[in-house]
Amino acid sequence: MDGMKMQSSLRIVFAGVLFLLLNACATYPQSGRSALVGTWTNSLGTVWMIKTDGTFDVDLKHQGKRDAWGTYTVSGGTVTLQRTGGINPRGCTGPGVYKFTRPDKDSLHFALASDACKLRKKNVLLAWHRK
Repeated sequence: MDGMKMQSSLRIVFAGVLFLLLNACATYPQSGRSALVGTWTNSLGTVWMIKTDGTFDVDLKHQGKRDAWGTYTVSGGTVTLQRTGGINPRGCTGPGVYKFTRPDKDSLHFALASDACKLRKKNVLLAWHRK
């Protein structure tokens, strides 16, 4: 009888651990392309639409107008941004490389790895919130 109680208790514990692990997997992604995909805004009012196909659009003044666009690649927790069209401030022809984190499901933060583009740095390095 004690063996059956022990076996039943182990099943309950195992089920609880499995539930916690599955629940942790169902949260937001921390790295990779899917961690960035969405529509984000920062304190300057910039809207950044990051798409699943590796492209993005930027609306700098939240006017519903695409001011800049480009492509991005992700390797783990690092993103490389490349402007391909729209406004072209001085120093913004090359890529910008940033480390990123997701503190929670509706926030996105970046840390500079390398970027010569002052306007991109000014925007990207602010806190982003899901729109």
